[in-house]
Parts: sequence; structure tokens; C-alpha cells
Amino acid sequence: MTWLYDGNKFGELPEQFYGFVYLITNNTTGKKYIGKKLFYSQKQRQVKGKKKKYKVESDWKDYYGSNEELIKDVELLGRDSFTRKIVRLCKTKGECSYFEAKYQFEYDVLLNPDLFYNTYHV
Repeated sequence: MTWLYDGNKFGELPEQFYGFVYLITNNTTGKKYIGKKLFYSQKQRQVKGKKKKYKVESDWKDYYGSNEELIKDVELLGRDSFTRKIVRLCKTKGECSYFEAKYQFEYDVLLNPDLFYNTYHV
């Protein structure tokens, strides 16, 4: 299952964006998950005794969130039972964090455990 953005399939790595905020929906139960994912991650390697940083593409194309319950449901029901939508493309890591929190608060994800996979640990 590919990502959707503005109703269209989204599969190309966009150079001008750093990451995105997403909504994954379980099409069987209607339960949702709001999260963020970065297009790139930074790696380091030794070059002539110095550490060099470089970026590599993340696993964003195959990503289904970090929530354990969601991951179990994806394994149990199959990827075709879920819809993955990008709700906002972000130009910085900070923008990703901001809009992830904004949408999570807007939808009261932590107060509605029957409607959202999002959880917090005490």
C-alpha cells in the first residue's frame, strides 16, 4: 500500500521536504494513528580519521508507525487493511514535530484510546 497525499499516490522522494505528518487508518475498525516520519536519516562514517556526516533515505515508503498495537494489527490484518495518508509535508524536523503535536492535540488522540492507536506511557 502506498502513501496518499491530496488524494493521489505519493511515492517519489521530494528533495525540498524533510519529512511529513501522517494519518494511518485501520479500514476494518476505523482506529487511527497520527505520527511523523522523516524522509532522511543522518549517518556517520570515518574518512581519513575524521567523522563525516551524510544523509540516507529512510524507510518511509514501507513505514507503518512505531506503535506496537498498530504494528500487530498490520501483521494480523495485512497492509491492504490500512490507509496511509500524508496530511502535511514539512521542510524541517522542527516543523514535523510541531505539526505532529498540533494534530494529536487537535484530535485529542491520547484521550480517545478507542479511536486512536496513539498512547503515552506513565
